Amino acid sequence: MPVRRMRKNPHVITIDGPSGVGKGTIANMLAQKLGWHFLDSGALYRIAAYAALKKNIPLTDAKALAHLAQNLQIHFTDQRILFEGEAIQDKIRQEQISAAASQIGAHQIVRDALYDLQRSFLKAPGLVADGRDMGTAIFPEAAFKFFLTATAEERARRRLLQLQQAGTTVDAQEILTEIQARDERDRTRTASPLKPAEDALIIDTSTLSIPQVFSQIEQALV
Repeated sequence: MPVRRMRKNPHVITIDGPSGVGKGTIANMLAQKLGWHFLDSGALYRIAAYAALKKNIPLTDAKALAHLAQNLQIHFTDQRILFEGEAIQDKIRQEQISAAASQIGAHQIVRDALYDLQRSFLKAPGLVADGRDMGTAIFPEAAFKFFLTATAEERARRRLLQLQQAGTTVDAQEILTEIQARDERDRTRTASPLKPAEDALIIDTSTLSIPQVFSQIEQALV
């Protein structure tokens, strides 16, 4: 789907970047402070991936995946995500689901199927959207765009710590390898590849804390 050119909208803020850079945490914090709506676009792809695996739809069957994505029966309430009545907010954070989400996101037809759903989150008083193509493909009209980045090694360290704190036994090298593989898929795919919007402010979070990143974004919004 071609990028749709629109007039700048001061009521949309996009925060893009690869996994492990803190964009979800930052975007959620910003939405709460502004009193705006929040879109975790990655969750939509994870939900679609979860549904595909549950229904035994091959991750290579783009047409079937697009049909599935366009007809997802999901409901967001507080901290819960309901898919066909099942609470899946924890299940979609598993490594298997994240990897599958990256695979189905490489299909342009699937991204097209989720376009309107993502745009539907834009409501008054405003929206903070985080993902990989929020500022380039979904909300190109956003007046404020940010792209967070960090080294693969640092992102793997953060993910390892997160999993260990959750009581999950994981291999550090395996996590790094998966992150590097996902980065490669996301950057080289033809459908909305992972890259900063031309007018995005790029922030390297490798050596920054969440409060430090948040402070930089706040300053840029003044």
